[in-house]
Amino acid sequence: MTPSIDDLVTTFYRAFSGDTDLLETVVTPDWEDIPLAPGQGPGPQGAVPIISGLSQAVSELEIVVLDVVDGRGSDGNGTIATRCEIRGVHTGELMGAPGTGREIAVALHEFHEIADGRIRRTWHLEDWFGFIRRAQDVVAP
Repeated sequence: MTPSIDDLVTTFYRAFSGDTDLLETVVTPDWEDIPLAPGQGPGPQGAVPIISGLSQAVSELEIVVLDVVDGRGSDGNGTIATRCEIRGVHTGELMGAPGTGREIAVALHEFHEIADGRIRRTWHLEDWFGFIRRAQDVVAP
């Protein structure tokens, strides 16, 4: 049975919030994450170290889905867009910024290509520049 779009999106972001075992249930084995993070390997298993590193640097990590735009066709295949926030408490080093102990909210925008009820490709853009500027404001003398 093909999951609903809400179930697919919710499960995908739960995986990226730290429950990495869920990732392979919602993406294809040859899933493409575009662009790859520095050091990230291909496919779902390539994302696991990235997710783990984020989980170590951000406690209470949660990705909150704010909007979903469904551009799929009547067959369920096509593209969806999501607007999300990565939320949590910045407790460890992340992108060179030492933990600040402050709550963070990083904007996340993604397009997901859906094929046969799974995510085949993801194009993403996060506001890491904004995160680093806010972190530097805290640690600057």
